[in-house]
Amino acid sequence: MNFINPKTDFGFKKIFASPQHKEVLISFLNAMLYNAEPTIQDLEIIDPYAAPSITGLKDTYLDVKATITGNTTVIIEMQVINVEAFTKRVIYNAAKTYATQLKPREGYLKLNPLISLTIADFVLFENTDKFLTHFVFKEIEDNIEYYKEIELFFLELPKFNKRLEEVEGLIQSWTYFLKNAPDLEEIPEKFASVPEMQTAFNIANRSNLNLQELQALEKREMFFEDQRGSVIKGRREGRQEGRQEGRIEGQIELIMRLLRRRTGEISPEIQTRIQQLSAEQLDDLGELLLDFTSQQDLITWLESVSA
Repeated sequence: MNFINPKTDFGFKKIFASPQHKEVLISFLNAMLYNAEPTIQDLEIIDPYAAPSITGLKDTYLDVKATITGNTTVIIEMQVINVEAFTKRVIYNAAKTYATQLKPREGYLKLNPLISLTIADFVLFENTDKFLTHFVFKEIEDNIEYYKEIELFFLELPKFNKRLEEVEGLIQSWTYFLKNAPDLEEIPEKFASVPEMQTAFNIANRSNLNLQELQALEKREMFFEDQRGSVIKGRREGRQEGRQEGRIEGQIELIMRLLRRRTGEISPEIQTRIQQLSAEQLDDLGELLLDFTSQQDLITWLESVSA
């Protein structure tokens, strides 16, 4: 057997956002959010794309979004590269998703709790060895907890280093799956007692994907490898030159290459407009370009950021 990588956005959505197999996401969320207790009995998977309902807000692209028991909204983002201002983006996405629940003229009582789960393939918090952390609003001196309206969970995969024979419990099992599935050649017997994990492995089996899905997966994997290489190159050049230009030039080079694959040759005029983008706008374009299907999509986006 050969399993797809759950750390790509395609792989993660394929495994955890299937309406036909909601039990997989239920088991995963119960493990990560509720210490493996069966708190979530059912959920509804909803469109993770969030267009702004308030003028001036940025679009939000998440990997999975669901409503769970108690009308709580859960948003999940898988991130393989530690891009600039990523921690700010996590807070922005959570705050925006919470605030935009309300329709015009609705009262605050209509607001339901929100949980943000971020899965990072890099270390976020250097001051703790915990691979799963949970944040809420608390009073700084007496540790008084504010209402749990917004909760932030972070799963840092590099901090989890247990071998298969050392894995215990549902939390560690799902973490091991996320980190190591592509390196496995068969479903470990250790996970045989968890039917939801058996289903996840079956969904992740490359032989069960059709040609279109395999092509989409390969494009995503290629994109992430290119992006990772660009970040490494940019940081190396930035260190050598002591300037930000190295990272930006490498990022522009990567974006141009990926755009040519997606939409064909880029005109000199559009290349010039891309080169004039700020570092933050380049980060945004790098995230969104895989959703472009034509150069008109690119032109529309460029016009929106220059408006």
